[in-house]
Amino acid sequence: MKKKVYIISHSHWDREWYLPYEQHHMRLVELMDDVLELIETDSAFDSFHLDGQTIILDDYLQVRPEKKAAVQKAITEGKLRIGPFYILQDGFLISSESNVRNMLIGKKESDRWGAAVRLGYFPDTFGNMGQTPQMMKQAGLDAAAFGRGVKPVGFNNEVLDDENYTSQYSEMWWQGPDDSTVLGLLFANWYSNGNEIPAEKEAALAFWTQKLAEVEKFASTDHLLMMNGVDHQPVQKDITKAIALANELFPEYEFIHSNFDTYLKQMQQDLSEKVGTVYGELTSQETDGWFTLANTASARVYLKQWNTAVERQLENRTEPLAAMAYELTGNYPHDQLDYAWKLLLQNHPHDSICGCSVDEVHREMIPRFEKANEVGKYLAEEALSQLVIAVNTEDFPEKSHPFVVFNTSGYQKSESIKVRIEIERKQFKEGIPHELWEGLVDSDTPAFAVINTQGQQISATVSKPETCFGYELPKDRFRVPYMAKYVEVELLISDMAPFSWATFALQPTENLDVEIDSMIKDSKNYVLENSCLTVTINEDGTLEVLDKSSEKSYDNLLLIEDTGDIGNEYIFKQSEGTTPILSKHHPAEISVVKDELFIAQIKIVQQMLIPEAAEDLLEQEQKAVVDFRYRKAGRSSKMKELTIETLVTMEKDSSRLKFETTLDNQMKDHRLRILFPTGIETQTHEADSIYEVVTRPNQVSKSWENPTNPQHQHAFVNIHDEESGITVSNFGLNEYEVLPENNTIALTLLRAVGEMGDWGYFPTPEAQCLGTHTFHYGIDFHSEKERRYATYQRAYAAQIPFSVKQTSRHAGLLNAKDAYLMIKGETFAVTAVKNSADDDALVVRGFNMSGNQAQIEIEKNGKEVAHLLNLLEEKQHEEVVKQLKPYEIRTIGFDR
Repeated sequence: MKKKVYIISHSHWDREWYLPYEQHHMRLVELMDDVLELIETDSAFDSFHLDGQTIILDDYLQVRPEKKAAVQKAITEGKLRIGPFYILQDGFLISSESNVRNMLIGKKESDRWGAAVRLGYFPDTFGNMGQTPQMMKQAGLDAAAFGRGVKPVGFNNEVLDDENYTSQYSEMWWQGPDDSTVLGLLFANWYSNGNEIPAEKEAALAFWTQKLAEVEKFASTDHLLMMNGVDHQPVQKDITKAIALANELFPEYEFIHSNFDTYLKQMQQDLSEKVGTVYGELTSQETDGWFTLANTASARVYLKQWNTAVERQLENRTEPLAAMAYELTGNYPHDQLDYAWKLLLQNHPHDSICGCSVDEVHREMIPRFEKANEVGKYLAEEALSQLVIAVNTEDFPEKSHPFVVFNTSGYQKSESIKVRIEIERKQFKEGIPHELWEGLVDSDTPAFAVINTQGQQISATVSKPETCFGYELPKDRFRVPYMAKYVEVELLISDMAPFSWATFALQPTENLDVEIDSMIKDSKNYVLENSCLTVTINEDGTLEVLDKSSEKSYDNLLLIEDTGDIGNEYIFKQSEGTTPILSKHHPAEISVVKDELFIAQIKIVQQMLIPEAAEDLLEQEQKAVVDFRYRKAGRSSKMKELTIETLVTMEKDSSRLKFETTLDNQMKDHRLRILFPTGIETQTHEADSIYEVVTRPNQVSKSWENPTNPQHQHAFVNIHDEESGITVSNFGLNEYEVLPENNTIALTLLRAVGEMGDWGYFPTPEAQCLGTHTFHYGIDFHSEKERRYATYQRAYAAQIPFSVKQTSRHAGLLNAKDAYLMIKGETFAVTAVKNSADDDALVVRGFNMSGNQAQIEIEKNGKEVAHLLNLLEEKQHEEVVKQLKPYEIRTIGFDR
């Protein structure tokens, strides 16, 4: 029986990368023109695989709208193979929900055109998510194709049982942490192994002699896959002629122009029992470690911070508030949210969110972030307005100023908030603007207290009043400008239930209850203490912390490290012959910023002398395209002073310290990290990943050569033993490393480099990240390993601010204090609360952080009646039970 060679025409389409978006866009138009012409003129041309992403259709028709009918005809006839995703994302650097929205929007777009290719397509993602098998199964996909993360070793090399990331074949089973399993298809010879097939005899003989040997080396069946295309590759117009010639020259093979649906069906029928299984995340663990590309997590960190901000706005504020408001209005902003999500997803391709493109690409990303964020803010404000007007506030005193606080996170949350309260207003129609302003400034302002729904005073601080311009945009008439007087109120919100709200009021008072207490126990030696922690700030700015729950002390926390970087946007490489510069043993300037009953803040100012850049040799090595591994450039002898200001915040009864670090980076070619030595002896650690809290080894494999071991995270990384642990959380700081000495958690704040890297010399001066940056992160402590999940939930909640809106005194349908949902689950992480596409269901999604079975309760209106959904939010036949399987991703729907 002949071996069969399946040749699939495609072009891997990086929407933006080494050229700005519009440069690639114009080439895409030419590609699509050629593909459509070839489909019409060559009846033997089977089809063209459109790289697994439907956005290509939008991009093409934006320029060629008259081609819509031709595109539809090609898709209907199976000549143009589309989907299943909207874009080809980087899985690790976008949120769990962003990965799902990519599938949901991709399905919606594919259904609009026709059937999608039934293949999870990840040809060039920089590592593959451990939960991909479960995610694919819950999206109705039984196979996934990928180009990175697994090391194929071939027939003559021994595959050891404990090598979970090595495959003998290009086909394998891929099992996730929950035991879901899909067929994995590795592009062992890359997705260009059948590129530019010769249609001339001698060249074809040489080509196929080499290529067939390469593909047969790893194939487990007689069905051989050849990918005819590569990055931005024009379609091969004589492909059917080249295939006909191959059939003449190699009669022992059958060469066909084909597609993934056909190939997968035939290949799976003959799949060998020898095919092995790989497990969990596939991030090139069994390689030399240089090309995991995990350092893209710290390239252009401002992009990651923007992305986290917009994801939290859409996922965790706008959607839950819109779902809650739907109960009152019957309206949900599906179209507006899809628009915002599409804008955000356009920043999620691997060369975009990874920060590994030319400057023009990343400059264009910022407006997309801004636009998506503004849509999210507008929709959230609309929902808040609808909700607060329905909250009953008439029990508050007449001259009070009520405001409603919403916790839209899926966790009990305690945090101090600041809210701006309007206490008096004068509309422009009442007089001349500047006279109105002066009148408000000169008017008396009473003393205020904050009260809760029971009339009890709440510890709070109230600022001096400020008068300024404002305006309203009514829905039924022209804009209304005014002058208003405001005060800023700061208070601690304690133990607020998930998806709940509580109402407070600012009211004039003559009897202000002042509690005298302080968490700053020694203002000279800077010792802070609450019920959970005792924190001593050392002279050099590092912290010593006693965790009262475990009675364990940690020292030298918050140590700053600066290292030279002569790598590129993809990969960190320490400058030759240099050692890190540390903030330790250099006196810091320490001062008290805030000392209130419920919050204390200390500012630490540190001065570090840092080389201004790499040696001039680096630019020469870059221009000569010297492999980064073999560069010899050191750091410049010219030094600059880097001022680093860190605000340390302790809140009442909290085991979590918050940090805000600000600096003006004027140095190039370096990496800045914060070190947290844990002193905990353990071989593994845990980190927040995609629908998973993943356990990773602290040590590298025996094949690892890279001196560093960077890793991805989203909200936190944790190190613990049987008695205690530390959780370092962050906001938009996606790179960390566990250093062998004291099992130190190293959190990357900034990495500044001057070139793109990869296949040529592309200077990227804006990747040096010059200018002012502010970073937010935190550290939490726990006793006993089981209690670590509470610190994880606090890390998630810390990324989601309370939503607050002032209102008036009025009657309403909603109680002044209540909850929209009840969610109980010690190891359950909530990722979504939203409406389903047809509004038939309230969708609640999350996952089990634990490798053990866990209990979960989710109720709406005091009822548990719900149905199970898949990730595409389609009803399933299984019953919703209270037990979560290990690492289970669960989506449920409450009927409206």
